[in-house]
Amino acid sequence: MSRTSDLPGTPDTADTPDAPVASGVPSRRLLLKGALAAGALTAAAPGIAHATPAPKAAPYVNPLARNRADPHIHRHADGFYYFTATVPEYDRIILRRSRTLNGLATAAESVIWTKHATGPMGAHIWAPEIHRIGGKWYIYFASAPAESVWDIRIWVLENASRDPFKGTWVERGQIKTAWETFSLDATTFTHRGTRYLAWAQHEPDMGNNTALWLSEMANPWTLTGPQIRLSTPEYDWETIGYKVNEGPSVIARNGRLFMSYSASATDWHYCMGLLTADADSDLMNPASWSKSPTPVFTSNDTTKQYGPGHNCFTVAEDGRSDVLVYHARQYKEIVGDPLNDPNRHTRVQKLGWKRDGTPDFGIPVADTATAASAQPVKGSA
Repeated sequence: MSRTSDLPGTPDTADTPDAPVASGVPSRRLLLKGALAAGALTAAAPGIAHATPAPKAAPYVNPLARNRADPHIHRHADGFYYFTATVPEYDRIILRRSRTLNGLATAAESVIWTKHATGPMGAHIWAPEIHRIGGKWYIYFASAPAESVWDIRIWVLENASRDPFKGTWVERGQIKTAWETFSLDATTFTHRGTRYLAWAQHEPDMGNNTALWLSEMANPWTLTGPQIRLSTPEYDWETIGYKVNEGPSVIARNGRLFMSYSASATDWHYCMGLLTADADSDLMNPASWSKSPTPVFTSNDTTKQYGPGHNCFTVAEDGRSDVLVYHARQYKEIVGDPLNDPNRHTRVQKLGWKRDGTPDFGIPVADTATAASAQPVKGSA
């Protein structure tokens, strides 16, 4: 069995880390067999009342959260979805929760941590992710010193409370990698009892902005090393504006691990690529990972969604349908630096699967009519 409690589709058992599961969710075949068996049992016992079918989930609201980039949604064993993302001011970490994905659109939003006025963690608060590990909450994020705003590194917060809106968020410090260079977009996952960190970082003397890296972890804020390079920008679609591989996210399905990532500048050229490894392979061997030569998710003029990327994966309310979470803009042309444009909105849509067992990202779906009225509520959850 794969132990992938941190991966999408596998809400972690409350305060029990790394509960073993098979490839993240029950297989579709087992679910179908169970359903057929249940149907046969009901048919054989006419005195038993038929169960009422579960109501069909409402279509997703898009955009789900306006002006929230680099989204991360964690479905916890308490039945809540926890949402965090980059805010346009780059100055704080926010958190929402809801029992439904659509509910996140109007859920109360709380500020759980604010940047320092001076020194480390004083600027460019980017791409937070929330994870439950060993009975505690952790948030991974990128930041820079207030006095040197491009010296961006990866930092960790910890909260021992069962409720992440309560308790104290303790600053566990910087995750130390092999070099003191530009690094960001950390994500963590477990596979077969081992915890890993994947992230983006500039390698000295390499002619790129960032490549993707992987390391095993000794604890939620410490790498054991070595760190291996999984992917570097090499294709034309990865090198427009900037030579970038960043924003990794992992989902385990069908005997494989899939790592999506984002590439190129953060304008309409921003897009997503995909790495694949066999679940039985040595994840710390770069040769175990293969790379798609073409992007898997790109801008679309028909649906008018541009620069889709920095995704994560979650699961629908039924506990087994996969959901793609990402950000995109509603227009193509940007005046000035894309990083100063606040209109990257969080979006969600169904993630499909092809017959060969690989993910089918499709295209960024169009906005929904109800999204215009869905605005976040300020206050505590």
